[in-house]
Amino acid sequence: MTRWGIVATIKAPAREVLSFVAYHLDLGADHLFIYLDNHNPRAEAALAAHPQVTVTRTDGDYWAARGRQKPAKHQVRQTVNATHTYATVTDLDWLLHIDVDEFLCPNRPVHEMLEDLAPDVVCARVHPAEALATDGQDGLDPSATYCKGWMSNDVDRRRLEQELYPSFGKYMRGGFVSHFIGKIFVRTGLSPLMFRIHRGTIDGEEIAPQVALHGIDLCHMHITDWASWQKVFDYRLDKGSYRSDLNPTRDAGSGGLSMHDLFSFLIEDGGEAALRRFFDEVCLARPELLESLRQHDLLRVLHLDLDAKRKRIFPDWRK
Repeated sequence: MTRWGIVATIKAPAREVLSFVAYHLDLGADHLFIYLDNHNPRAEAALAAHPQVTVTRTDGDYWAARGRQKPAKHQVRQTVNATHTYATVTDLDWLLHIDVDEFLCPNRPVHEMLEDLAPDVVCARVHPAEALATDGQDGLDPSATYCKGWMSNDVDRRRLEQELYPSFGKYMRGGFVSHFIGKIFVRTGLSPLMFRIHRGTIDGEEIAPQVALHGIDLCHMHITDWASWQKVFDYRLDKGSYRSDLNPTRDAGSGGLSMHDLFSFLIEDGGEAALRRFFDEVCLARPELLESLRQHDLLRVLHLDLDAKRKRIFPDWRK
């Protein structure tokens, strides 16, 4: 049977780390390689005790052993760690590089999907489904995660973006606040492969051939509610997924703006109230948006059951 695993570099509370790991072990991952990007002894102890998890604390000694200083950008730390795991793994057929707020949601076992790929396919992309916040919305299933699905090239994307998000859809591909491109599984044994955040390269060239996996979403919990988004907003604008050096998902000549430019304009133009208007239109599971997404087969209602899976996989861990 095809064996697959996950590598992730994580800086998050122990509860979130263990929920992420438990979810994917329950899903059938054969092994997870977790690099803890901060001092997290409670998570480290729980993970180290599990036979299907390799946990590494990326302290000064770790980076010294890599022969370098700790990279200032967390994106660089992520890719270095993923590349290191890829180069050393020996008992997996495929390796996936994702983040702690991303969860695979397939409609059949992942190993079956990977087994079905042609032998010459070395890269399999998983498209994202971006979670919607449910602040103050009545009539929703509290156990579900509501997501906007990825828009394929087969639909009139521009028209749908405008229909679903009248004020802001023209600036963002698919109405996604975070990445639209998704993440990749890479077949092991390629050399000298380097992982990027969304791609893999050999000697600077993107690996191929590659395909998209169908029947699987990558649930991205990028925004869960207004309050938590506000807590991380400044960091993302300065150093994270809204930083100034990232390009727009659509070229400027076609109306695209980088998220940094869009958010900077909103802040300058209307402050927090303008950001709130953006949040309510693009990020909130309001009834009219859910219905429109449903009509276009873009609504995903997912049940992650993170608490139950964490308790089952790590029964001795307590908050």
